[in-house]
Amino acid sequence: MKKLIITCGIISGLIAGLWGTFSELVLPKSTSMDMRLLLGYTSMIVAFSLIFVAIKNYRDNFGSGHISFGKALKIGLLITLIASTVYLIVWLVGSHFLYPNFLENYMAQLKHEMQAQGKSAAVINQKMAEIAQFNNPVYKVLGIYAEIVPVGVVISLIAALILKNKLKTT
Repeated sequence: MKKLIITCGIISGLIAGLWGTFSELVLPKSTSMDMRLLLGYTSMIVAFSLIFVAIKNYRDNFGSGHISFGKALKIGLLITLIASTVYLIVWLVGSHFLYPNFLENYMAQLKHEMQAQGKSAAVINQKMAEIAQFNNPVYKVLGIYAEIVPVGVVISLIAALILKNKLKTT
């Protein structure tokens, strides 16, 4: 079971993290924040689809066709933890070596979009101050985890509900 969880976790994290790196390097800088978010969260959903694969694989090959909700959820959450950590590492390495001005570019684009939407200077300045906190390494790590972990938790819950199959007693 450990090998299954570790393998699926690493692959999931690489899918989501490398997509983020790829998109940052390839997408035109004019791509809207909404489109970037949509693509990013879509890649996380695709990456976490391996939770379904892992739970079904465990149920069919190690559980004699049966798995409880709790066991299925545990598998999903462990994969989420590993995948989120791999995602974090990929983002930290990528943002340090490949796109070191990510935060500044993000803030500039967001400010431009907020101005185009007619937001007040006070609202824009408040948002920029919030985002500037991510220059702090602790906030950066927590922010990256906060971005991906909820997706994994939701998919773990859904997969556990769909794939649970208790052993029937007679």
